[in-house]
Amino acid sequence: MKSDVTNKVLVTGAGGFIGSHVVEELLTAGYEVRALVHYNGGSRTGHLAWLDDKLIGGLEIVFGDVRDGVLMRSVVQGCDAILHLAALIGIPYSYAAPQSYIETNVVGVLNILEAARANDTARVVITSTSEVYGSAQRVPIDEEHPLSAQSPYSASKIGGDKLGESYFRSFGLPLVTLRPFNTYGPRQSARAVLPAILAQLLSGAQELHLGSLSPKRDLVFAKDTARGFRLALQTPGIEGQVIHLGTNSAVSVGELAQLCLKVTGRAAVIREDLDRVRPAHSEVVHLQADPAKAQRLLGWEPLTALEDGIRATAEFIAKHPELYDAARYAV
Repeated sequence: MKSDVTNKVLVTGAGGFIGSHVVEELLTAGYEVRALVHYNGGSRTGHLAWLDDKLIGGLEIVFGDVRDGVLMRSVVQGCDAILHLAALIGIPYSYAAPQSYIETNVVGVLNILEAARANDTARVVITSTSEVYGSAQRVPIDEEHPLSAQSPYSASKIGGDKLGESYFRSFGLPLVTLRPFNTYGPRQSARAVLPAILAQLLSGAQELHLGSLSPKRDLVFAKDTARGFRLALQTPGIEGQVIHLGTNSAVSVGELAQLCLKVTGRAAVIREDLDRVRPAHSEVVHLQADPAKAQRLLGWEPLTALEDGIRATAEFIAKHPELYDAARYAV
């Protein structure tokens, strides 16, 4: 149900994988959405192109860059709330270009926070990541778990999270930090492990080339994650909270590959390619969420079983093979 006090929502990073699902969720629920898409010369709207034409009547698309603070003040005007998802997210690239991650994931958050202050925005939701915890010191991971920057990417996200916390404590900014664990589903880039596995299988590969098979991840279907964002937007009295979206279960990369073989009915030999692993002290071994707080505060819980989500993702990849170069994106 749409909030009575929030009508128009700014979604940054709207052309991305999770952002497009969040926009779809909000439009379906009756919100008006201003979707910020990273500027590009071809006016491409990213994954928003997959939205049903019946939904786009309430959609306004604007182009820009969250690193531009002046522009962000203008983009925020007229919006009752902000869901901030714009970020650089590729962990491997963060080793090569850490400054880019600070500029987008820290300075970008700062610009959104300042724009929200200037416009008296009623609710700001910033997007964190389970990577801020590093390898779990205890499982399931609750919101009080210590933070550990095991990559430049995770360091940049910790910086953005802490800026948000400081603006809540210092200025009373009505802010919520949402921390999804590993979201997957249709539209996800083949750089991610699940689409990379499926793209290889569906291309007829007889061998699956993967990195380390042992890391464990808590996988949340995209529609479930998007519903969590909507609930974080409209639930009263949760300002200042950090909230997990996860399933309280984890599968290893090797187990995930076996599930993909089962769901697709394909056969392949799984190869562990040690040239594709993270640096020794940077690998995050185990991520598994405690979602109790989301259930208690938001009434949220995951609704999609992992095999069903894998099947839906495989169906999307099979329909759009042009988006998935299996050889290029082996992980």
